[in-house]
Parts: sequence; C-alpha cells; structure tokens
Amino acid sequence: MDDLTNLTVCETVEAVKRGEFSCRELVEAYLDRIDRLETQLNAFISLMPELALAQADKIDRTLWSRRKSGDPLALPLAGLPIAVKDVLCVENMRCTCGSRMLENYVPPFNATCVQRLLEAGVVILGKTNTDEFAMGSSTENSAFGVTHNPWNLERVPGGSSGGSAAAVAAHMVTAALGTDTGGSIRQPASFCGITGIKPTYGRISRYGLVAYGSSLDTPGVLGHTAADVCALFGLMAGYDPLDSTSSQRAVPKIHLDDQAELPHLRIGVPKEYFGAGIQPEVERGVHQAIETFESLGAEIITVSLPHTEYALPVYYLIAPAEASANLARYDGIRYGSRVADNDIGEIFRRTRGEKLGAEVKRRIMLGTYALSAGYYEAYYGQAQRVRTLIKRDFDQAFEQADMIAAPVSPTTAFPIGVHTDDPLAMYLEDIFTLPANLAGVPALAFPVGFDADRLPIGMQLIGPHFTEEMLFSATHAYQQVTDWHMINLSE
Repeated sequence: MDDLTNLTVCETVEAVKRGEFSCRELVEAYLDRIDRLETQLNAFISLMPELALAQADKIDRTLWSRRKSGDPLALPLAGLPIAVKDVLCVENMRCTCGSRMLENYVPPFNATCVQRLLEAGVVILGKTNTDEFAMGSSTENSAFGVTHNPWNLERVPGGSSGGSAAAVAAHMVTAALGTDTGGSIRQPASFCGITGIKPTYGRISRYGLVAYGSSLDTPGVLGHTAADVCALFGLMAGYDPLDSTSSQRAVPKIHLDDQAELPHLRIGVPKEYFGAGIQPEVERGVHQAIETFESLGAEIITVSLPHTEYALPVYYLIAPAEASANLARYDGIRYGSRVADNDIGEIFRRTRGEKLGAEVKRRIMLGTYALSAGYYEAYYGQAQRVRTLIKRDFDQAFEQADMIAAPVSPTTAFPIGVHTDDPLAMYLEDIFTLPANLAGVPALAFPVGFDADRLPIGMQLIGPHFTEEMLFSATHAYQQVTDWHMINLSE
C-alpha cells in the first residue's frame, strides 16, 4: 500500500476516479506512513484517523453510487488525503495555533478555504504543527514541540508552516494547507524541497484563519509539484462575503500546458537579492535554475528593488503591531485558557504570562511599543509609508519584467537550536520573502537543487497582483525538464 503515498495529487485523483483503489485504502496507506514517521518528525499537533476513515468511506459510497447510475463525478479531489495548518479552523478538530492558550479550542465551523476543499472531496487527516500563532521561521516556537526536517532530523523544516511542509515532504499527505505572513509557506517549502504558493493578498479568504498580521496573512498550499498546488489553489480561491478583504476579481480556470516552452516571458532578477550573506550553493542553484528558464525561451533581465533593505524593519514593526492588537483578546476572560485567580488583573497577567510563549510575548511587546502614544508616527506610521515604497518598487520592476526570480532564503535548512538565543538572526531568515507580503503580490516557491549536505535549495517566482496562473505555468514548465521536485527522501 505504501506505493500509493508516492503519487502526485493529480495521479491520486485520477486513480481514485478510475477505481484503481478505494478512498479508504488510500487513507489507510497514508495513516500507516504517518504511524511510522510521526514520532521522528512531530509534523502533526492533532491526528484524526477515525474521522478521516469515516470521510473516506462516505466518499467511496458516493463514488460507487455515481458510477452505478452513470452520473458524472462532481468531486474534483475525491478522497485526496491532506493536512491543515493548525491556525485554520476545521469543524470538530482542535485549533491550537501551536499555543497553550488555545490547546482545548474546538471550532464549530470551517474556514472558507477548508470548506471549499471539503466540498471538493478531500479527506483531512489532521492539523499540522506551527510556530505559536504562526510567529516564527523554524517551527521551534510551538508549544507542542519542534518539528524536524525529513531530509535531516537535526535541521528545522522552516516556519511557521513547518508541520505542513514536513508532512508533504515525507509523503504523509498528498498536500497541505499553510499560511504565509512573511514567508511562512515559501521558506518551509524551500527547506523541505517541495512547492508552495503564497497567493495575492485577498485571493483566498482569510475567514476562519486565526489572525496574526491581518494585512499580511494569506492562506496557501504546499505540495510536490506546481500542478498539485494549482489543483487545490483553483478550488480555494475566489470571493468570500465573509471576509471583507476578499477580492471580487474572478478566478480563471487554470490549464497547465505540458509543453515546456516559455516564449516571450520576461524574468527579472533583482540585484538586491544576491550578495553578502547568501550561501554560495543557494546562489549557484538559483542562477542555474534561471539559466534553465532562459533555455526554455524566457528573456532574463536585471531589475532593481531598491527598498529591499528596509523590508525587515518595516515588517517587524507592522506585523507585531497588528499581532499586539489581534492577540489582545486572549486575556483569560474573552478567549482562550484562563489561569484562576480572585483578582481580575492577576487573571490577565498570569494567563498571558503562563499560556503565551516567549516569541509571542516578544512580538506583542514590540507591537505595543510601536503603537504607543508618542511613538506611533515615528515607528508604525513611518513603516507604513516605507511599505508603500516597497510596493512601488515591485510596480516599477513589473513594467520591465513579467515576473521576478529570486532565492527564498539566504541558506538551506539550519540546525535546530542555532538561532534560539538570537532573534535577529532568526528574523533575517525571512529577508527574501518579506517584501512580497508587504506588497501583497503572489509568489511561488519550488526546489531547484541540493547543497553539499543534501539539503534542498529553493527559489521563488514573484508576479504582479493576481498572476498566479502565470507563476504556475512557468514553474510547471521548469518542472517538465527538471526532477528536483520528484526526488524522494530515500533516493
């Protein structure tokens, strides 16, 4: 049965539709693999095997009934086993956000993006590990333990969607949902050798996503190939009246052409993304991938994003400021766990002190300071103005190029614990991913090689707003002539 776990999303769906195996057999194969690997990886916070098998049986009955009656199949992802990052609500499954504050919270509803996939026939195996409230770049900040990188158990999987990335890379699920606030899909995808999309802000509804930075958070997908990720993205995207930031722009039906040609495509290479601090193997791998795009017919040009150096301080003023407001509700009275005390002030202090982790407290304090009287304009207000300049950089670059090619992270996956006592070093891991979030543009990460320690190297393609189809098409073309995305851990 283990062979079933090596199929892509598209292969899995087609095989189920043809009746080559049942949804129950498929889910059992993945649950068996999880049972063997989870103790090493700690990719999941909650596993729901009984519920998953019940979902699979229900889909099998539906498929049998429709085959018998000759009705066309209306479940485009029938039986597909996936996982969901534990900051997205799934009805009757715990949503902890990687925090003791919410360790017993069970939502009574589904996030919109989850609901749309359930309606398409997916089977949710469980909720994946995450840095607490999605604040981190390594999945070391989870209250439920560190997730390990499947390629090297002594390395981080990236964060904050590290559990989702590790689960996909280890073939514990076909694909997984994540969220990207400053790189939290793309960086884990890069570290784990898989493909991940951060869509345009507003392209996928945030309803049912527990907020970290409301102007930055974006749900997305991690999978093995661009085609896999595209299959889920196409069903998740689109307007949602329950989310006031959801875009009403129509989502085109995306068809990926298997012809590996990219005529007339202009790819910009930002000079600011290469230089001091980048691991030589990462730089070399990305440049070799760019050469492959050129061999497929793309024109490569140099572009400039001059305000890139300000992205890190801008992000770490705006995101913590929004976090301090969003997490104010977790006070022991309105939401979350409560530490008992007779004094209401002590309830606030002890609950937040004991139930929130160190990194979350650090960001709340940074954000509260940036929003405080006398400092608001100097810090938060100024950061918002520089954010506008970063967005203009992208607008001007896209006048010259159709998309931008860049590294995802300065390095491959770093050792667990190496940045524990140095928050700034950890923040610097996101230096190449933050700008796309600040500008709200889509970006797609995918593997382009390995370093000397056999750790995956990733790169990203960044496009103008609402150009996910172009990013998927370009990456799909690249993946037609390379096999980095299909190399298994055992190879």
